[in-house]
Amino acid sequence: MRNDRENLIVKLSLEFALEIIKFSELLEEKKKYVVARQILKSGTSIGANVREAQNAESKIDFIHKMKIAAKEADETEYWLILCEMSKNYPFNKDLKANLQSIIKIISKIISTSKSG
Repeated sequence: MRNDRENLIVKLSLEFALEIIKFSELLEEKKKYVVARQILKSGTSIGANVREAQNAESKIDFIHKMKIAAKEADETEYWLILCEMSKNYPFNKDLKANLQSIIKIISKIISTSKSG
C-alpha cells in the first residue's frame, strides 16, 4: 500500500517528533524526567504509527494503525496540557497548536478511510 509521493501527515508527524525530542530534552534539563520520558514516547509514536500505516496490509489495518496514532496524539496532548497548567514546567504553545492540527488531519483521514 506504500506510496512514496509526499504525504502531508507523514511529513507533519515527523517534524512534530523532532520538535518533541527537543522539548523532551528541555524537560530533562529542568529535571522533569517522568514527563520528559512520557511525552517523548507518545509524541514520537504518532509519526511511527502514521508511517507504519503507509505499509498497511489492508484498509482495516491502515485505519487501525491511524487510530493508534490518534490515541498517541491524544496522550501527547494530555502531557502538553499538564506542562501548560503546571507552574514549574516549560510549555511550548506552537507544539500544542501543531499537535492539534495533526489530530484534526488524522481524524479526517480515519473518517474518510471508513466511508470510502
